[in-house]
Amino acid sequence: MAQHDRHERPRPSAPSAPSAGWVPAVPAAPSASAPPAGCVSAVPAVPAVRKAVVPAAGLGTRFLPATKATPKEMLPVVDKPAIQYVVEEAAAAGLDDVLMVTGRHKRAIEDHFDHAFELEQALAAKGDTVRLDAVRDPARLADIHHIRQGDPLGLGHAVLCARNHVGDQPFAVLLGDDLIDPRDELLGRMLEVRERHAGSVVALMEVPVEQVALYGCAAVEPSGEDGVVRVTGLVEKPAPENAPSRYAVIGRYVLDPAVFDVLERTEPGRGGEIQLTDALQELAAGGTVHGVVFSGRRYDTGDKADYLRTVVRLACDRDDLGPEFVSWLKEFVTELEELEELEETGAPARERSRHVRARATGAA
Repeated sequence: MAQHDRHERPRPSAPSAPSAGWVPAVPAAPSASAPPAGCVSAVPAVPAVRKAVVPAAGLGTRFLPATKATPKEMLPVVDKPAIQYVVEEAAAAGLDDVLMVTGRHKRAIEDHFDHAFELEQALAAKGDTVRLDAVRDPARLADIHHIRQGDPLGLGHAVLCARNHVGDQPFAVLLGDDLIDPRDELLGRMLEVRERHAGSVVALMEVPVEQVALYGCAAVEPSGEDGVVRVTGLVEKPAPENAPSRYAVIGRYVLDPAVFDVLERTEPGRGGEIQLTDALQELAAGGTVHGVVFSGRRYDTGDKADYLRTVVRLACDRDDLGPEFVSWLKEFVTELEELEELEETGAPARERSRHVRARATGAA
């Protein structure tokens, strides 16, 4: 297992809870009173979460041929690979030990989070401090480790591969297809819920009924806490008529190490893979799984159309790119609308082409 040098940095304080999506309304549970002065609480402390696991062994077949030689996780979202956004999120939440579960032909991921001495020296010699910092930043984010999954046997198997590294500590799992806007706190909120309730915590998002078949779906009941539910069951990609709710599990988990024993005995499920959802279903039956309902900005890079939308949205938000890009985007949309009108009026292709050339030269 390859390991990079560790870079120490201040750990952020626990973030405040964001506004949450709707959950069934119930009276809030009364808070426990503090023990009298001089007394020691008999409740054992819940271990802090410091480790994150990032599964990155998938073949990326939806993006072929681009992913034939380039890992899907390394496809650029504006000017950073998608997986860097995920590691930045983990580091911002105070998770300074990150294990990447990769596969064959994923060496580019390891190289990205390592130092590039020749490139750094060249940039330093030119005095290009902006690009030099950008090149060095990935290696500074956390203490990053790598292990290979070997056989692609599903998300549950990828998580199980992390057992020796994680040991008996709680840990987070972050999937690279889901990018969470840093302005909308999610992982920090999940860590707070884990600290209060122990057990495991999953991120949930309410989706339209026609989309539930794309996700693991949760059966829930009120917890007495705003934005937090108790998860009583999970179903992997159910048909809409069989879905227990519209709460979909998105790619953030904070897991108790008890999940490893369950995964060890979990039989392959849907698609012949070991599903993390199946293991969480068993834990949920024991009452040890909570869900945090997220209603913030989430960007999906799981297929081509969602990937393109993510790039456009994040580019529009950039101070250095946004103003110019948004201006061009508005012009482009106007052009598309005008072409659509010409098509509806039956204008010949030659006229439509002339219109496009005129707009490009500013003559329209």
